[in-house]
Amino acid sequence: MDTVAEFEAERGRLTAVAYRMLGSRSEAEDAVQETWLRYASALGDPAARAEIRNLGGWLTTTCARICLDVLRSARVRRETYPGGWLPEPLVSPLPPAPEADGYAPDPAERAVRREQVGTALMVVLERLTPEQRVAFVLHDVFAVPFARIAEALGTSPEAARQLASRARRVVHAPDAPRHTADAAEQRRVVAAFAAATESGDLTALLRVLAPGVLLISDSGGHFPSARRPVTGADNVGRFVLGLFGRAGRYGQRVLGRPVLVDGVLGLQMETVHTDGRPLRLVVAFAVAEGRITGIFNQFNPDKLPDLPGLGTDDGWPPAW
Repeated sequence: MDTVAEFEAERGRLTAVAYRMLGSRSEAEDAVQETWLRYASALGDPAARAEIRNLGGWLTTTCARICLDVLRSARVRRETYPGGWLPEPLVSPLPPAPEADGYAPDPAERAVRREQVGTALMVVLERLTPEQRVAFVLHDVFAVPFARIAEALGTSPEAARQLASRARRVVHAPDAPRHTADAAEQRRVVAAFAAATESGDLTALLRVLAPGVLLISDSGGHFPSARRPVTGADNVGRFVLGLFGRAGRYGQRVLGRPVLVDGVLGLQMETVHTDGRPLRLVVAFAVAEGRITGIFNQFNPDKLPDLPGLGTDDGWPPAW
């Protein structure tokens, strides 16, 4: 296998690693490209080339170091971001139901799905330091051994283990939105959410919202949005119904379609803003014990550049 082919065989996994660390597809792709440049440079240096005993491990370590530098600078940028911040969503169609046509994902596709950790975890990862995030993502999501993580962080394996342990405590903190639902539970809960928003029934909506539910909106300053997270079932319920009620008062049609958002059931939506601009929205959910623990509204157009448009058949509430 030639040099380019060897690297391309690793590109998908490296992109997944970088995206989970950075929360940005464009930054992840840049990190992978920089990894390729460093690999190509190392091949031209006999001493550096001799250090590449395990290509996959060497590329992972190099990519992690690049992501670590990006994360350190990103913390400064996020402090000046207008309003709430959410990762760029990875949106994909719902897969065919296995019972409908015998479809079943192949082993490679199942591996990709296992790496899709959901928007809720991506949001919680923002609470970590760059070093904690690298250690947690590499070890807990991609099962990279601590010895190799230590190489990426320039520390000892024991220190890397402690960083991952501290990160784990943050990820599982009581106020972190939890997602434990299987596909059937996600569908039942999200369908009930959509039906309640259509009817305007606050009581029905509160039945599917966890008491400590968290709602974050990211418009990137392009549209008015909640600048801080909305918390608590009653506050979130009234906020959500206010958004849908406003659309109804202005006669704006809402379109919606169920999709996968970072591997978890979500909604793709379209409407028209009160100023006449088209508004595209991706809603991700976290669901646990039959209730929604997190709602993540991404409608920053800069983070939805490749989102396909909806059709007239995509009504609201959406068809399941």
